[in-house]
Amino acid sequence: MPRYALKVEYHGAPFAGWQRQKDVPSVQGAIEDALARLEPGPHTIAAAGRTDAGVHATGQVAHCDLEKNWDGFRLSEALNHHLKPNPVAILAAAPVEDDWHARFSALERRYRFRLLMRRAPATHDAGLVWRVQRPLDVEAMRAAAAHLIGRHDFTTFRSSICQAASPVKTLDVLEIDAVDGSSGPEIHFNLRARSFLHNQVRSIVGTLERVGAGGWTPEDVREALAAADRAACGPVCPPEGLYLTGVRYPSDPFAAP
Repeated sequence: MPRYALKVEYHGAPFAGWQRQKDVPSVQGAIEDALARLEPGPHTIAAAGRTDAGVHATGQVAHCDLEKNWDGFRLSEALNHHLKPNPVAILAAAPVEDDWHARFSALERRYRFRLLMRRAPATHDAGLVWRVQRPLDVEAMRAAAAHLIGRHDFTTFRSSICQAASPVKTLDVLEIDAVDGSSGPEIHFNLRARSFLHNQVRSIVGTLERVGAGGWTPEDVREALAAADRAACGPVCPPEGLYLTGVRYPSDPFAAP
């Protein structure tokens, strides 16, 4: 049974998250329904990351198994046709080895969080950014973020319902950039790690926002991490500014031969 990697982009607002759930729309469910239009199901696909409700993706990766041998371009075109009108797009599809797995073969996940700083409500970017009404101190947030880079017990920054076996993770990159966005000044938080805990990114960004606003100091973030206590975390920011932007594998499954 041939296996195919899928590079997926989606707007998370209409969905209860990536994972298929009973009686609510999900990204996984939308793609599996489209696959069933190509070949009789049921189909079960796996993804590199199970994004939460309202979270977006520009570089999610999933895999599926099909009976037929498909050309990658034709498969992506057929799926995009049957995914309408869902805000989901298959950017690329490619055959992979039978033991290749979107989740377990991944070496790194990359996330970006977009924060818009302006008093007026977001219009064109509504649902795509977290709007805060005051300027934030980027340098203070960078100083706080430095305490989080590396291998740590991230109990403080994970959801109480996180099912990961261990809270110890290695955060390889946490970059904070000031950007001139089309709707106003933005701050982008770019994070890279092999894997993340449930709500880890949103917990980190929400806490760093408190530093940028002056309510916390960078040292407060160091102490919160050391506490290894969920109660020590700052506010968890909303999901709409979060994007899964890419997944790295030992070799790029979508690279041209």
